[in-house]
Order: sequence, then C-alpha cells, then structure tokens
Amino acid sequence: MARNVLVVIGVGGMGQSIARRQGAGRKVLLADFDEQVLSTTAQALRGEGYDVVTSPVDVSSRASVAALADLAAELGSVTEVVHTAGLSPVQAPAAAILAVDLLGVALTLEEFGRVIAPGGAGVVISSMAGHLAAPLDAEQERVLARTPADELLDLPFVSEVTSGAVGYGLAKRANHLHVQAAAGTWGRRGARINSISPGVISTPMGQQELAGDSGTAMRAMVDASATGRLGTPADIAAAAAFLLGPDSGFVSGTDLLVDGGVVAVLRAGAPSPAA
Repeated sequence: MARNVLVVIGVGGMGQSIARRQGAGRKVLLADFDEQVLSTTAQALRGEGYDVVTSPVDVSSRASVAALADLAAELGSVTEVVHTAGLSPVQAPAAAILAVDLLGVALTLEEFGRVIAPGGAGVVISSMAGHLAAPLDAEQERVLARTPADELLDLPFVSEVTSGAVGYGLAKRANHLHVQAAAGTWGRRGARINSISPGVISTPMGQQELAGDSGTAMRAMVDASATGRLGTPADIAAAAAFLLGPDSGFVSGTDLLVDGGVVAVLRAGAPSPAA
C-alpha cells in the first residue's frame, strides 16, 4: 500500500525534529544541500524505524527543486511539505542568503504547489527577523509577493542589498508575503500553506549566531522575553505539527510567531538590546 509522503527540505536541528514527529507511518523524503549531513540523518532515522528516502537539493535552482517535487510525487501522495533550509548572516554573505532564504522558498512554494495532494499542508520555516526587519513600503511588498520566483533576485531593492543581516531580514519578510500569495494556489488544490517564525532556537545554526557578533544582542532579547529561555527544535516541531494537522484546517496563508515572546516585548516598548 502506498504511503503518504512527508517532504523535509533541510535536515538540520528543526528539520530532524519535525521529521521525527511527523514521519511515523509515512514515506519520509529528506532533502539537503549537504550530502554528508543528509546521509547521516537518514541513517539515524532509519535506525529508529522510519521509512526514509533521500535526495540532494539546491533550493536556489528551479531544476533541482522541480526534480525533488517530481520525486516526491512518484513516491506517493504528497501530504506534508516542510521547508527548513536556510542560511544565516554568520554563515554566508548577502547574495547567498538571498538565493537560499528568499529564492529557495519561492521556488519550493511554486514547485510543490503543483504536486501537493488535496488535503495536504505545507510549512515554511521563516524567522522572527521577518517581523523585526526594516519595514518595506506597500509597493515593495506588493512586488515581492507577485514577482515570479526566477525574477526576485533582479528586483532593484533586492539586488542592491550587500549586508547579510539586511538580506536575512528582507528574505524572511518575503517568506511571509510569499506564503500569503501561495495560499490561493495551494487552496485551489485543496491544500494549505503557512509559515513559522522561530525566535532564537538552540540548533547548530542558532548556536553559531549566538557565538557571533550579534550574540550579545540576541541573548539580551531572550533574557527580556516572556519565557526567558532559548527555544528548542521540539518547540518548532510542535508548532509544525499543529499547522500540518487537522486542528488547523481553517488556517492558511499566515505566519505563526514562535519566539518565546521576544517580538511582543520589543513591540511593547522594552529597551533595545543594543541600547
């Protein structure tokens, strides 16, 4: 009997946690740019009893993402798609961040929007940075939401970005807009798409950021937050389980902020961490 297919793009800490929570009884298609990490993760999950297939993917390449979507459809009914792949400012320059975090998400939404099964759901892992980034004007947001994926990096206000931090915030805000725009397309197939904006999560990427130039400000934000702690991959997996499951059947095209209350405190007028 053919199984429903769970696709997890990006098998870092959050991707692994979501795969474990959602993958039982499903065919699990894991995809990542780093083939060593992909192999190691697949081996671990198979050892735990999961039915795993792997495929390398470059999310900044339409051909690569399209091939992954086609493979997923060949495996069975694509009922859950989770995109966690991303680069942070401590890992890469602005151009690479925009290619992966902005273009990569847009390509995934377009290509998996043509294979997602009726009743299926998708989740994009964005970031609270999308809520804290310098605001875009209404025309920039409209253009970001409506521009085809292959043309996004040529937009003047995108191509001129040279700061990794600025590019990261722009990409994550664009994720929210692209999810909103894709909700109609996915909805016409009887499927839903949402995003999650994590705060400071204790993953390898999160630990790199905490050890980098922005680490002091990030720790100050965590200390000032409602929960006063770092998030865990399990926190994000729980949020993904809700958005992928039947209890969120009336939720699509929205972003779920899972940041321990950091953004709420900052917007309520807490002193800037940099002050």
